Amino acid sequence: MKVVDVIIGVVWILFWLYWLISSFWVKTGPSRRIRFAGVRLVLIAAVVVFLRGRGFRAHSVTRNSWLVGIGLALFLVGLGLAVWARLYLGRNWGMPMSKKDDPELVTTGPYRWVRNPIYSGLILAMIGTAIAVSVAWLIAAVLLGGYFVYSARKEGAYLAGQFPDTYPAYRASTKMLIPFVF
Repeated sequence: MKVVDVIIGVVWILFWLYWLISSFWVKTGPSRRIRFAGVRLVLIAAVVVFLRGRGFRAHSVTRNSWLVGIGLALFLVGLGLAVWARLYLGRNWGMPMSKKDDPELVTTGPYRWVRNPIYSGLILAMIGTAIAVSVAWLIAAVLLGGYFVYSARKEGAYLAGQFPDTYPAYRASTKMLIPFVF
């Protein structure tokens, strides 16, 4: 097993533990899903363990150490972006498409460049994992990306209703997932 595989595996586990633990201090709302967050985390961990056991590491993208390093860097930048965005949301964070009591529209920090930087960061981390560990991880990145686009659109509709005076201008000036592109 490559050292990079171990690093990426350990950092993913630490990331998801942080994500789960930090979910206990968010605002409540009509669709509070903290238990559901734990179920999602367990399912993600089970899928990762299953896929690794089925040779998800076997189809390495490259043995080129430069590409492995680029993949590791993308992975770390992606998770860093997701954590930074999560910290900026503070108690407003929730599972995708959850509604909060007393919501606030956050447009600073990473939200200044994209409306959904947590999603952007997780997709980037999955792409980095695919480059550094196995091309098979691109399947997960594509599936996750599709879910995040759907979720971002649903959340956008909700925020437009919650902030009719400010959200439309924010949406018009800020891209959904990729700065200046999409």
